[in-house]
Amino acid sequence: IVAVIVDTFAENRSKDVGSRAQEMEAQELEEKSILKKIFHKIDEDGSGALTFTELESGAHKVAEFSQWLRVMDIDNGDLKHLFEIVDGDGSGEVDP
Repeated sequence: IVAVIVDTFAENRSKDVGSRAQEMEAQELEEKSILKKIFHKIDEDGSGALTFTELESGAHKVAEFSQWLRVMDIDNGDLKHLFEIVDGDGSGEVDP
């Protein structure tokens, strides 16, 4: 009886883990889509890449972006540091 209970629990747990992984993957795709739309709004010159000036300006002008930054507790100093990390080649631009 114990073996049946353990097997049933393990099977249900496996289904829950798989279901949760699918939910997380769907949520990640949705968030990426939202960020892509935000980045297009921030890209003032339409170059397809963002400068820190555009990012900083977008933080003030694009409500969705400023809300996202607030939720992530990212201030202007953090934003600059994050930009420098993402701008791995030092070009002064990042691709969304």
